[in-house]
Amino acid sequence: MAVKNQEGSGKITLDRKILVSIINLAAKEINGVESVTNSARPWIKRVFKKYDDGVEIKFEKNGALTIDVYISIYVGFSVPDIAYRVQENVRNSLATMVALKPQKINIHVINVECDKEVENA
Repeated sequence: MAVKNQEGSGKITLDRKILVSIINLAAKEINGVESVTNSARPWIKRVFKKYDDGVEIKFEKNGALTIDVYISIYVGFSVPDIAYRVQENVRNSLATMVALKPQKINIHVINVECDKEVENA
């Protein structure tokens, strides 16, 4: 992926792994998110895309960026609230760190972890 340098000629190139890391960290920063996981993905994709870590990035032909994040949350938290906060944190992190503005950020809550009770939901 290439991004135009705003100060002059040249370009900045980012690897997908960097974007996945930024998105993964942004999602885990939200209180109530247990993990970002790829367990909902088909097994064949998990075998061949090990760097995936529960994040799918798609660059559309028109230049739009679509992101799918698969998360597991703790019991006792509001699913819509967690999903909204993850979307906003991912959007802000990408804008701040790499100057990208995704068109869509889809959050897939695939599991509710019941092992840990929540004190402040």
